[in-house]
Amino acid sequence: MEQDSDLGFPDGGWRAWSVVLGSWCAMVPSFGLMNTIGVFEAWLADHQLRHYSRASIGWIFSLYTFFLYFGSVQVGPLFDAHGLAPLLIPGCVGLVASLMIFSVAGGTSLSNISADSAKAHISTRIEYYQFMLGFSILGGISSSMVFTPSVACIAHWFLRRRALATGIAATAGGIGGILFPVLISVLPDNLGFPWAIRIIGFLSAAFCFLSVVLLRTRLPLTSAQKGIVDMKALKELRFSLLTAAIVLIDFALLIPLTYLPSYAQSSGLGDSLAYNLSSILNAASIIGRVVAGYFADRFGRFNVMIVTTLICSVLTFALWLPAQSDQAAILAFTVLFGFWGGTAISLSPVCVAQISKTQDFGKRYGMTYFFVSIGALVAIPIAGELLKVQTSTMGHDDYASLIIFCGLVYSCACVFFILSRGVSVGWGLRVF
Repeated sequence: MEQDSDLGFPDGGWRAWSVVLGSWCAMVPSFGLMNTIGVFEAWLADHQLRHYSRASIGWIFSLYTFFLYFGSVQVGPLFDAHGLAPLLIPGCVGLVASLMIFSVAGGTSLSNISADSAKAHISTRIEYYQFMLGFSILGGISSSMVFTPSVACIAHWFLRRRALATGIAATAGGIGGILFPVLISVLPDNLGFPWAIRIIGFLSAAFCFLSVVLLRTRLPLTSAQKGIVDMKALKELRFSLLTAAIVLIDFALLIPLTYLPSYAQSSGLGDSLAYNLSSILNAASIIGRVVAGYFADRFGRFNVMIVTTLICSVLTFALWLPAQSDQAAILAFTVLFGFWGGTAISLSPVCVAQISKTQDFGKRYGMTYFFVSIGALVAIPIAGELLKVQTSTMGHDDYASLIIFCGLVYSCACVFFILSRGVSVGWGLRVF
């Protein structure tokens, strides 16, 4: 970041904070949907796709997350070279369209159709295909075109207070993760699942419009670069170690985001409370992201990430694993994990920016999330397969293997953050 000190960052003022507000509006739908995948997974497993395994259903959401992150590989360099509008506007249109397609795919419940009926078999295949096409592919790519530029814009306006600004913007994912699960929990009984999704689409359109109005860039465009991977950056050890850490922390985060509601259902908490766990988790993450951003600017971004990944690992082993049907323990884990786990979204880009020039941030951020996308592609299906194997062995839903796996991945992420920090500034205590 010292390389950027001569670029005259405002680090505040009406224009800079309006960009943060615009980024916040962009993240409500783009990351709010990712924070709702646990509710979507639980709903589809009980209704439209009830004849599919949870591992198969998991591919719908792993592909969405894959395209959300993989799109950053192209979106980052395109943002650096061509600016905001050519990416943000088509991304907003595609995101809203994907939700409308999702609502059509979810228009027929299969709960009353025989599993061995040929007609039902054809219907489920068509619906599964529609979920994949509309939500996973179109929704994931479009969300990437909305999310990535919104994060990069903040780096144009903030340097010293960048973690705080990004943390505030990232609370939007928590807001979406509160609002959307509540709508899915309440609206289907009165309006049906399709209209619940359409209402989410209308709200997303409003937030997207505000993001188009408010987001602005400040720094000059850079020349387009060939290739999607900056080999020089990959040879930089601290960057490679940081990329590995971010891959692992995002991998681990997806597991409770996806499977916590269904875990609660299997533990006897009831559908209503199980769906609302996503809202509770995301509410806690809002506070956690702001607090983490505040302390990260004062005590170091890498230092805060090391602490949060360590605590997430401890919470997974010490609270989630033994919780079983203990409602108080499940709720405690949900709140505490939401508070500490939310920093993965807000501080990871800031850590990349800390060891990158601002003009190169888009490409380096995109390259990091190219590798994250590969992890995201397999995280949910791997967790689903672990659940499937453990369940078949025990004769009932058993999440122990899934939870242990999640905790181990968090532990590995912590180690890689420590290594990246050590290579960057040494092993002593200092702000970094």
